[in-house]
Amino acid sequence: MRARGRLLAATAAAAVLAAGCGAGSQGTGTQAATPAPTATQPPPPSRVETVKGLGGGGFDPTEIYRREAPGVVTVISVFGDQRGLGSGFVLNGNGEVATNAHVVTNGGGGAAGGGPLRRAQAVYVKFADANEVSARIVGTDPNSDVALLRIDPAGLTLRPLPLGSSARLAVGSPVAAIGSPFGEPQSLSVGVISATDRTIDSLTDFQISDAIQTDAAVNHGNSGGPLVDGDGRVLGINSQISSSSGGGEGVGFAVPVDTVKRSLDQLRADGRVAYAYIGVSSVALYPQLARRFGLPVGRGAYVQTVNPGSPAARAGLRGGTRTARFQSQPFRIGGDIITRVDATAIREESDLSRAIARRRPGETVSLEAWRGGARRTVRLTLGQRPASVPGARP
Repeated sequence: MRARGRLLAATAAAAVLAAGCGAGSQGTGTQAATPAPTATQPPPPSRVETVKGLGGGGFDPTEIYRREAPGVVTVISVFGDQRGLGSGFVLNGNGEVATNAHVVTNGGGGAAGGGPLRRAQAVYVKFADANEVSARIVGTDPNSDVALLRIDPAGLTLRPLPLGSSARLAVGSPVAAIGSPFGEPQSLSVGVISATDRTIDSLTDFQISDAIQTDAAVNHGNSGGPLVDGDGRVLGINSQISSSSGGGEGVGFAVPVDTVKRSLDQLRADGRVAYAYIGVSSVALYPQLARRFGLPVGRGAYVQTVNPGSPAARAGLRGGTRTARFQSQPFRIGGDIITRVDATAIREESDLSRAIARRRPGETVSLEAWRGGARRTVRLTLGQRPASVPGARP
């Protein structure tokens, strides 16, 4: 049976994990701590090495690894008598490190398995040169599965990785993933972008749009590590796999870097990320479905339910009133069809959630919606996405 949305942080009992992360084991032991500076001994300065684009137009995994791997770290999270193991990467010379939220938290909805999110009691970041330091969780974004960590950079050599763009990715473009699969640090795998615009689970009842699918091997422990292009620019954070066995089967997913940037900006400023919310669940409308139910348009977001008390409910949007089946799938028919948010046409599956995610709570938007054969314009003030709303999309 095919399992979707397996998160990639590896968790094991402390006694077991000691074999992979404890001192002196398998060449991944913790380096002896540097003596604390005294009042007359200032802390050693950090060193920041800049990674420039590789250029040349080719794809050279050896050169990508040589330039990028020093900026990729192993993230160790302590949860009582258990420890989680993931990956991350350096953002800048200030000691900021990006990773997945599920690497440094447990619980939550979606693929995380339910319950309230709980932060790790302690987090450590281990570098390629064997330096291991404690990290502070600046903030987590469970809706996009992004976390921002901060370490004291004094005495460390930092290799920040440049952030690219995920706006115009091409299927078939070569990519590389670097991380700590199964606790094996600084591991490289290569592949291509298999698909774009995928939808994957978050740590809430909502989903992450625009995810990148890749066949570069990713496994447990790769969570939080970078997916980079041929120029060494980060395209996304490796987050999930689709697997029937629990291992990597060539279907991995990364949170797109444009989403990551938005999360990091707000986490730096506020320690949290606010998402806009309208409060509907919908399915993508397509021509055959429209013909089956006699709908006036062939594309759009077909509203299935409207959450009570939500902005959509206050604006008068309606969900389906009865259930019918088409091509073995149940649908709630009779609901509104949203075809536009301001100037953005709603045609594909994730268009509505993407359009709302670009806004902020409190903004007012105009929705073009069809009810029966009539088109109408609905003005709606966006709310703030709650932590949990059963069945809510987006």
